[in-house]
Amino acid sequence: MAGELKVTLLRSTIGSKPKQRKTIEALGLGKINSVKLHKDNGAIRGMLRKVSHMVKVEEI
Repeated sequence: MAGELKVTLLRSTIGSKPKQRKTIEALGLGKINSVKLHKDNGAIRGMLRKVSHMVKVEEI
């Protein structure tokens, strides 16, 4: 785990569980197709695992 991760929100949070909504918000994503760069670490990886069906992750 080194470098950065480019995270893109692909699906809406409407109808998702409240914990998943909070995770998306904590990742800094709001609207569909919003993009955020994060450092690659265990905490971010865990958050992405919880909402993997809603986001696209690319290693940079």
